Amino acid sequence: MADKDNAPQEKGKGGMKWVVIGLVVVLLLAAAGAAGWYFLLREKPMTPEMKAQAQAQAAVQANQPGPMITIKTFVVNILDESGPRYLKAALALECDNDLMAQEVEARRPQIQDAILLLISNKTYEELRDLQGKLQLRAELLRRLNDLLPNHSGIKNIYFTDFVVQ
Repeated sequence: MADKDNAPQEKGKGGMKWVVIGLVVVLLLAAAGAAGWYFLLREKPMTPEMKAQAQAQAAVQANQPGPMITIKTFVVNILDESGPRYLKAALALECDNDLMAQEVEARRPQIQDAILLLISNKTYEELRDLQGKLQLRAELLRRLNDLLPNHSGIKNIYFTDFVVQ
């Protein structure tokens, strides 16, 4: 009878042994994961030299021109009370990246239409000085980016030819 009483106790001890082993394994895995994160994935502190190098690299990348799409020379009637006036212009559109340059190229007819419509509603007085040209550039940039999917694919617009007569 004594043997029968001891058998269930040993069986209970064996089950408890597996629970303890499981807890130890879980704790070891958690410790290994924390150590791996700490040594491999955490951000390393930057020395002043590393910070300066990162800032210089960012400045170089910011100054790199993006892909350019040229809009060939076109002539547009502009508004003027004294008689007919014309604007002869050519543009270069600087894109953010090659993918956006492809999108701009695909939408070239829409872009040229938007340019012509915007410029043809300008007067000679609005376009004759530097302030007017800068304002036209800003309006063109806003209008053309509105045509693109994420509304910010064109970084800048450069006038490569601009004659008002």
